[in-house]
Amino acid sequence: MATANADAAEVERLYELGDRLSSAKDKSQHAADYEAIIASVKGQNVKAKQLAAQLIPRYFRSFPALGTFAMEAMFDLVEMEELAIRIQAIRGFPLLGKDAEFISKIADILGQLLTSEENVERDAVHKALMSLIRQDVKNSLQPLFKHVESGSEIREKIICFLRDKVFPVKAELLKPQAEMERYITDLIKKSVQDVTGLEFKLFMDFLRSLSIFGDTAPRESFQELIEIIQAQADLDAQFDVSDIDHIERWTSCIYMALPIFTRGASSSKFLNYFAKQIVPVFDKIPEEKKLDLLKTVAASSPYAVAQDSRQLLPSVVQLLKKYMPGKKVDDINHNYVECLLYTFHHLAHKTPNTTNSLCGYKIVTGQPSDRLGEDFSEHYKDFIERLTGTEDTVRAASKRLTQGMADFNKAISSAKTEEEKTKIKADQQKSTMTMRSYNNILAMSQPLHGKSPLFIGDKKITLSWMEQPKKPAASTAGGKRTQPASNGNAPLNKKGRGDGGMHNQLVNRAFEGLPRGGGRGSGRGRGRGGRGRGWGYR
Repeated sequence: MATANADAAEVERLYELGDRLSSAKDKSQHAADYEAIIASVKGQNVKAKQLAAQLIPRYFRSFPALGTFAMEAMFDLVEMEELAIRIQAIRGFPLLGKDAEFISKIADILGQLLTSEENVERDAVHKALMSLIRQDVKNSLQPLFKHVESGSEIREKIICFLRDKVFPVKAELLKPQAEMERYITDLIKKSVQDVTGLEFKLFMDFLRSLSIFGDTAPRESFQELIEIIQAQADLDAQFDVSDIDHIERWTSCIYMALPIFTRGASSSKFLNYFAKQIVPVFDKIPEEKKLDLLKTVAASSPYAVAQDSRQLLPSVVQLLKKYMPGKKVDDINHNYVECLLYTFHHLAHKTPNTTNSLCGYKIVTGQPSDRLGEDFSEHYKDFIERLTGTEDTVRAASKRLTQGMADFNKAISSAKTEEEKTKIKADQQKSTMTMRSYNNILAMSQPLHGKSPLFIGDKKITLSWMEQPKKPAASTAGGKRTQPASNGNAPLNKKGRGDGGMHNQLVNRAFEGLPRGGGRGSGRGRGRGGRGRGWGYR
């Protein structure tokens, strides 16, 4: 009974101290009252502590000399076991943000509290952090990004907070726009040294949404984005065919770079890395990764400059000869051939006379590199035989596929369960994609038979896995290329630039299956430059 009376008296005393401070015209004359409120935090009275958590922030600005003392008391309050005390202290934190030093400390503490398992407490932390950020964006965000950069245990929670709360209101927070967008860009560049694939995509999508990287930005801005992606792809490292994490990272990064290539950024480092590091060991790469690699290069080839095209073409021809048979066979890896022919056309369009020595063509540009005085007839004979063998194989396979596709609708109608229908429709979709691939191969191989072929350097060909043009054009294999209305894969709902639909599909494919919320992969990767997180493909 005596303890209860003492607790009630302590609470009453705090109310009196608060009333006195509230009514005082010159609060600085009542420093002793404020000190007494702060000191009550050290006691055992729960209600008194909860009241102190309200009063300390309320009068904080009136006693700058006691600022550190008051701040330490608030930090003690958020470590209390009682939820009500913690929440009251959290709500009061934004009132303490009187200068940069205090704001950084508070943001750091609030960031650590994001790990709370109590929904009401976590909601209070979110609101307090956003209030603090609105007061001082720079000094609030810096400690949060520091946790991401350092790889602390709370980094995932902070990344989720940035994604869900901060990034959506960037227009409100980042003012003046150019200065603050540059500031947050620099924070992100430091933070992506050790991230998962999904986390990196999140940060890159945010950067691409900033005005400094917008449609009217100078070419140098897009090159800056490419350099961030190149660093993540580890292009300065020796390619290790056994390092699946690096293969996946390289593939995903170049997918991500595609829309930036369309804005004028250079694809040189990626394409040269493919030619010099990946092609020599292509046979040793796991089969399930080869197609992704070829797709990335095919999608990037329209943006290659002449010099890069000249360096990459020999590698592409080398792979074409490997996968195009010299005579008719039962079947070919049509996906590989489609990618390689598409890449070949776009590269050869930039530097046509390079194909003279590679394929035996007789293309005249008037340059010494035409090499017209040399005999490459055997190359031409071999290449044409491979084209013919490929076409014969594809026509036969296409005929068989066409006959089989006629039965799909009948099979769907006779299916007894939804599961059966779903499986049949999946098989039908796969066959449709295969037919598109066959048609593309024929459309790209036929112009290559002449001594001076016409290389396709525009968008007449849409790769089979990409979103198809909606203009219908009926056709059969061996004739004109089919252009189906849709391939069933809706593009991601993102703000695209350039070939947005292509980019969104490719990035969607690249990050398919990654955990939401920045979950880290269990693998550790190579750890170069501090990078230890797998890219989530586990």
